[in-house]
Amino acid sequence: METEIELKFFVSSDFSRQIRDKVADLKVLQQRQRNLGNIYYDTPDYLLRQHDIGLRVRRYDDVYVQTLKTAGRVVAGLHQRPEYNAELDSPAPDLSLIPADAWPDGFDIEALGANINPLFSTDFERQQWLVAMPDSSQVELAFDSGDVTTENGGYDPICEVEIELKSGQIDALFVLARELAEKGGLRLGNLSKAARGYRLATDYQGDNVKALSLVPIDGMQSTEQAFVKALEHALEHWHYHEQIYVERPEQDAILEICNAVGLVRQALALYGGLIPRRASALLRQELQWLEGELDWVFEARAITRLQSDKGYFLRKLNSQKPLLVKLGERYEALPERSEILALFHSSRYCNLLLDLSRWILTRGWQPFVDDKVRDKLAEPVRSFANRSLTVSWDELLSVFALENELDRFGYLDQLPRLLRNLLSGCCVALLYDEEDRETFRLPWLDLMQGIEDIQLLEPVRKLASEFDEDDCAQIEKWLTRKEESLLHAMMQSRQIGVALTPYWEV
Repeated sequence: METEIELKFFVSSDFSRQIRDKVADLKVLQQRQRNLGNIYYDTPDYLLRQHDIGLRVRRYDDVYVQTLKTAGRVVAGLHQRPEYNAELDSPAPDLSLIPADAWPDGFDIEALGANINPLFSTDFERQQWLVAMPDSSQVELAFDSGDVTTENGGYDPICEVEIELKSGQIDALFVLARELAEKGGLRLGNLSKAARGYRLATDYQGDNVKALSLVPIDGMQSTEQAFVKALEHALEHWHYHEQIYVERPEQDAILEICNAVGLVRQALALYGGLIPRRASALLRQELQWLEGELDWVFEARAITRLQSDKGYFLRKLNSQKPLLVKLGERYEALPERSEILALFHSSRYCNLLLDLSRWILTRGWQPFVDDKVRDKLAEPVRSFANRSLTVSWDELLSVFALENELDRFGYLDQLPRLLRNLLSGCCVALLYDEEDRETFRLPWLDLMQGIEDIQLLEPVRKLASEFDEDDCAQIEKWLTRKEESLLHAMMQSRQIGVALTPYWEV
């Protein structure tokens, strides 16, 4: 068994020129170019895919090589998957050459062999360079250009760069990747060629946007493991929704990327008592930059909601129609999809993801902590979670206590604080009883929804002064009624929320 460790990037067809320019500056040990043909196999009910297993036979020159790849790990484009290789005499797979321990428990290999069939093919030209890195690591750089095809005529072009570690340190992959990303044009990829082939073969129309879920941790994990899990969970959510937006203009996918970035920042803050801020200073700076680049999505979302169902939300306003026109004009002034796609392929964005992934995989905070902190990081996470949630809860109470009167400005100012508190819970909530946890979080989620509804009114408020006196007065009166109703509902949520016993104290 071998473990393949590589970074994958999606690039444009003309990126080969950029690679050739960069290769001229590298110490190249070997160089070659060849055409690769690959046939992927599975059963009619996609049994292998269900277990995250890939089975292919690759042909190059007169050699056939069978490869089985089992479930692995992907962090910000870094793929780590066990694989089993064997030479064949033909393109027909031979499952007897695969070790028994490579298969999941209970797999009927004989039945599998009788049912597998060709599913799709990937055919591409690969240009390869074996590069010697300054730390003596050896890295293979490859540029693949070709296509994925299915028997029923499905087609998807291939244009990818892969950087695979052949020997040495994982860090060498990121050093070379950063050099390649110097002029932009790359986007870290978490979809393999096989995954794209399965999409074609099954006529898959793309993933759905999904809300940020709780970080999957348990009480057996150490504090450091829980920290890493939070970062990896955020990155997975981030990449998942980046791919959705690349495939189609789904505004909510950008919103979920913002949520993922927020989770990364909050994880850094939550564990900041153990991991010094200076250890993540550059990451936090770049994460803040990205949040600024994407903050338009909140206004876009508000305008979209106001425009929905032909502006039904604004139906009681005499100025409904001209207001919708102005909202449309404002929406058109927001960044276009092409600008966001350019951001996703920019050097700064790519390097942020590379640096974050590298920081996680190499435990980039370790040089900044002493033995005392290392001991605390090694402790079970439950005690840390209890202490951290108590601190966060005290902070929340100091703001949302019932004696504190908050107007719309006050609520809008406190939205970031409420979000941070809920994201702290997202990092560790699965350590606790589900019913206690959900009962406690519900009124605070309702409060957050109320503040977001106040935000919904802001585009209308900004446009009110552009109308004549009578229409402006009606809009202001309408805004006041909406605001009063929301403030009343949010006070009720606060009353319920502050009276509950925190779930980590039950």
